[in-house]
Amino acid sequence: MNRFIIRERANKLRHNQTPAERMLWTYLRKRQLNGKKFLRQHPIIFTYDTKVQHFIADFYCHEKMLIIELDGGIHDTQKEYDEMRESVLREMGYQVIRFRNEEVFRNIDIVLLKIKEGLMG
Repeated sequence: MNRFIIRERANKLRHNQTPAERMLWTYLRKRQLNGKKFLRQHPIIFTYDTKVQHFIADFYCHEKMLIIELDGGIHDTQKEYDEMRESVLREMGYQVIRFRNEEVFRNIDIVLLKIKEGLMG
């Protein structure tokens, strides 16, 4: 898959945010959290076995190589894929923090606190 198609896919995801993504984005955008810049639906593009591969991070802070992932119901059926993806990202030097959508809705203050802790690490 070429980089243009990957970026187009990320752009479509940006325009079709889940309610949890939309809510968290209101706290992350415009450097509101610890002055750090976050991007949403950001492609992480890499080469593996001479093939261009990619993951699209829900939220990404380049300065801290921090990825925030929000898990909805679909993630209950793709746990192995999520674990593999997280393992690959960690091997590449990224820090990954996962939250369930329900956590964002019920405990946004705790979610933000955990993200701040991740920004410190």
